[in-house]
Amino acid sequence: MLLGVDVGGTFTDAVLLDDGTVHTAKVPTTPGEESEGVMKAIDSVLAVAGARPSDVDEFFHGMTVGTNALLEERGARTALIATEGFADLLEIARQDRPSLYHLCAPKPASLIDPELKLEATERTGPEGIVEPLADGEPDRLAAALEEAGAESVAICLLFSYLDPTHERRLAEHLRERLPGLHVSASHEVLPRFREYERASTTAIDAYLSPLLARYLGRLAEATVAAGIPAPQVMLSSGGVAPAEEAGRAGAWSVLSGPAGGAVGAALLARLSGDGNALGFDMGGTSCDVCVVEDGAVRRSDSRTIDGRPIQLPTVDVHTVGAGGGSIGWRDPGGALRVGPRSAGAQPGPACYGRDGTEPTVTDANLLLGNLAADSVLAGGVALDIEAAERAIGTLAGELGLDPLETAAGIVRVANGEMVRALRVVTVERGVDPRHFALLPFGGAGPMHAAAIAEELGIGRLICPRAGGVLSAFGLCASDRRRDTARTVMLSGADLTAERVAVAVAEMRAAAGTRMDDARAEVVYGMRYSGQAFELSVPGDPEPDPADLTARFEDAHEDRYGHRDPDGEVVLVDIRLALVIDGPEPRPAAASEGSVEESTRQVRFGQEWIDTPILRGEPEAGRTATGPVVLELPEATLVLPPGWSAEIDEFGTIKAER
Repeated sequence: MLLGVDVGGTFTDAVLLDDGTVHTAKVPTTPGEESEGVMKAIDSVLAVAGARPSDVDEFFHGMTVGTNALLEERGARTALIATEGFADLLEIARQDRPSLYHLCAPKPASLIDPELKLEATERTGPEGIVEPLADGEPDRLAAALEEAGAESVAICLLFSYLDPTHERRLAEHLRERLPGLHVSASHEVLPRFREYERASTTAIDAYLSPLLARYLGRLAEATVAAGIPAPQVMLSSGGVAPAEEAGRAGAWSVLSGPAGGAVGAALLARLSGDGNALGFDMGGTSCDVCVVEDGAVRRSDSRTIDGRPIQLPTVDVHTVGAGGGSIGWRDPGGALRVGPRSAGAQPGPACYGRDGTEPTVTDANLLLGNLAADSVLAGGVALDIEAAERAIGTLAGELGLDPLETAAGIVRVANGEMVRALRVVTVERGVDPRHFALLPFGGAGPMHAAAIAEELGIGRLICPRAGGVLSAFGLCASDRRRDTARTVMLSGADLTAERVAVAVAEMRAAAGTRMDDARAEVVYGMRYSGQAFELSVPGDPEPDPADLTARFEDAHEDRYGHRDPDGEVVLVDIRLALVIDGPEPRPAAASEGSVEESTRQVRFGQEWIDTPILRGEPEAGRTATGPVVLELPEATLVLPPGWSAEIDEFGTIKAER
């Protein structure tokens, strides 16, 4: 049995896979004490399956703990040690403005307090050590950190990616003298050039690691005490690592939650489609979108979160603040807006009956008939339509609109935000969305999928039977993965097969013995001499330089429309991923007779239509024609007129327009 638990902003989802049987559970997230919600979700799904804790073979965990701590600026008290004269590196950044024409737009607040910016008297240059680290410097810096009460420290010295001698000496000394202090050294976190991005990534790692170590430590103790294996934690790159390892490297799991959904979307795209799909995860707080091509989710080597760059491998997910709990409001100009503020888990949408008073997307869907007033949502949430009417009515009065028009407007505005997010990962990157299926998941995704597909010209939907908990399902299908990177700067006569193979072998050896049986995935960052940024070129661990150069020039022509036959090609860095393939669960469709049929009035456009309702899990081979609402255990799929659907052998609803 495989257990996956994903902590979201509103709900904590659990999936237990027993061969082809999928058992699911949903409980409210417990903000501040997320591990309590995780254990409640585990207890619930074990009860549903009639299983014992000892039946679980592996436990996979995805979370938003690190993301939320970074966004809410509640990480560890962190210090920075930089080369003398460079302590303000994070504030200087790239000297650009977040908004070109908004001169006063604020930059994100520094994670490092002014009194915790320390400078080391040393200097390393591109050719080696220029000024040695004085014998008394490690002791002086350790005393300063102890006096300042630092919980964690980020060490980022000039050119340490080429020669980490000084960083290594400082890190070893601090770990020995101050064992309670977490130490993140840039040559261990990110041995790549670009000083600001390296410093930012290392600072975020130091800022989050103590918090994650405590959280994962508590969770591991609770699971082991309950007789469940210690968690394997989803990393931002889409692979999992032991909890102890993930807790030591906080920057690597900032996108832990969205990564599980992306992995699940890739699996379902392979099982129920042609491997090409746009993942569309709409939960209670946010919406995450990604592109799956040929059965694999796209990856990126960097990401910016709240204006702070993290130059580590991540699944290429774009997030907007549009979820079922997103709040509708009137802006100063009188326009209807939705999000990014959310009602969250507490109090939640007004219709949850937990004293929420602000109108949300879920309240609007209830008034429009997409949700039934007498239904009980996953997690045991009973809906209160009168509370939703009061909340929507208050906003309608502010806008001078009819309450039902206001509800329809909230849904349209939220859809517009999500369409824009999908355009960011498709049209703006040269990808035609019409060539892909839309794969909606999350508790609210299938409800909005058909309208969004029509807006983008997409004619196919792939809705998983466990779409409301697909992020947790994806955790169970995750590979064991370890990523690393190194700047090498090879060109001309230095760019040889031997030099590249040696660098890859050294990187593989540094990854440790636990990944000895892993296969290697290598991506080379290449550019023409004089260019500022690289293109990613997949290749072999022992590539032929001529073939690698030809691949780069093809990629350059594909991206920019030209190649430079006289330009010198530079291999800037090597990115290595060691991968041990995870399980590939194959869910089975539900047995016959598990669907209740009824009808209710649902609003499509300006028209109310008496619409068939199918509640439960349809069996394989069943068909349906729009308008129809399929109320699945954790999500609701709304199909307007003009759509038809069929359930495949995996229980996936495949719909076409």
